[in-house]
Amino acid sequence: MNGGQVRGPRRAPSGEKEGLGGEQVEGRHAVLELLKARRRRVERIFVAEAQDPSDILDAIEREAQRQRIPVQVVSMARLDREARTEGHQGVVAFAARLETVGLEVVLEAKHPFLLVCDGVTDPRNLGAMLRSADGAGVTGVVVPRHRSARISPTVTKTAAGAIEYLTFSDVGGIPAAIDQLNKAGVFTVGLAGESKESLYDLDLGSVPVALVVGGEEKGLASLTRKRCAAVVSIPQLGKISSLNAGVAVSVAAFEVARQRGFHDRTK
Repeated sequence: MNGGQVRGPRRAPSGEKEGLGGEQVEGRHAVLELLKARRRRVERIFVAEAQDPSDILDAIEREAQRQRIPVQVVSMARLDREARTEGHQGVVAFAARLETVGLEVVLEAKHPFLLVCDGVTDPRNLGAMLRSADGAGVTGVVVPRHRSARISPTVTKTAAGAIEYLTFSDVGGIPAAIDQLNKAGVFTVGLAGESKESLYDLDLGSVPVALVVGGEEKGLASLTRKRCAAVVSIPQLGKISSLNAGVAVSVAAFEVARQRGFHDRTK
């Protein structure tokens, strides 16, 4: 590892568009997947000194050496100052921001399976959704440019590297995006805990699907809800009226994956 002087992370000029984010990646799994994916430039990595031996830290060092990415060993106090989360696990990477594509690009997937986030502002919830999205085979994530959580270090840490493998489309407005999806033949399914319709009554395996999730407090915005082809809930047996948004997305996404797997096996 390089213990020499390394400049701090590049800060965007005040007039530069913030974009989707993702420039600062914290946590061992998130940093290793950033390196393994090789989808964006990694400028440098800070690793805290005097940590216990770790296979994943060794893997980070080896991959960084292969790609000739500077790695600087710093004190834990220095890393704590640089980090924006409490769970950085002794490693922080600085990279180019995540790129986004137009909605028409995510629709080019062979069998689109999209996650549409309508005003999700809690970074841990967003990170959990993105981790589940990757695991369930989501082909594109649609997020609004405003009134939504950016891909912050908390999101990257919670997502545990999933952001490096997902395709993101940022749009001016979610209702208009849903209109476009509907016209393209995508089955848009809104998740709402109070709905009387069940997720499990839908055919989600044979058509392009977009799961639409709203914010943590207010759920789906009224304009978004009206444009969804179906609005469903996840049946529950307990006393709590609704699931956490991140958990709801996980359950729904893997139901789509389950139905798609069955559909594929029966072709």
